[in-house]
Amino acid sequence: MQLQAVHHVALIASDYARSKHFYVEVLGLKVVAEHYRAARDSWKLDLALPDGTQLELFSFPAPPARPSRPEACGLRHLCFAVVDVAAAKQALEAQGVVVEDIRVDEYTGKRFTFFADPDGLPLELYEA
Repeated sequence: MQLQAVHHVALIASDYARSKHFYVEVLGLKVVAEHYRAARDSWKLDLALPDGTQLELFSFPAPPARPSRPEACGLRHLCFAVVDVAAAKQALEAQGVVVEDIRVDEYTGKRFTFFADPDGLPLELYEA
């Protein structure tokens, strides 16, 4: 077996409309499909990045909070590649998103920063 790429990452939102706005309007991801699943009282929104990687945004009634501090075992954060971290940081801040100071990866010399989605999921911007 040889893995080819990451196909998608699935996220569960506490407030579907708020998270849909964040990922589509603030981050600019393209909507591929959106479905309401009545049997689960759940929305499923498929979003795409320019390279074809997808995010699946789900809603479920009363999902439990994600433990993040102290950091829980499991997926730590989701990272997006950008050409210019400073410009991306400025664009997010212009839309009211709180973004950490830019840091430099001590091993690669690349710049990066962190911010959070509406549910506090840690997201990273990494300079490609």
